[in-house]
Amino acid sequence: MAQRTLDASGLRCPMPLLKTKLELNSMAPGDELEVIATDAGSARDIPAFLRLSRHELVSSAETDGRFRFVIKCGG
Repeated sequence: MAQRTLDASGLRCPMPLLKTKLELNSMAPGDELEVIATDAGSARDIPAFLRLSRHELVSSAETDGRFRFVIKCGG
């Protein structure tokens, strides 16, 4: 279960990604962050960022235009 939730609903690109980065920077390695976004660009941007980072995408899903990501903070 995620220790924190970031609700970026209603925010336009690139704000969901920027807020995700800031939140991860303030978390301890191993903690999990749940991100909820409504901007379709998030479905592309967040996984692309995570592939280039030390963080791990645990899961992602899309339901009714809402994108949900669970991210494990890397060390």
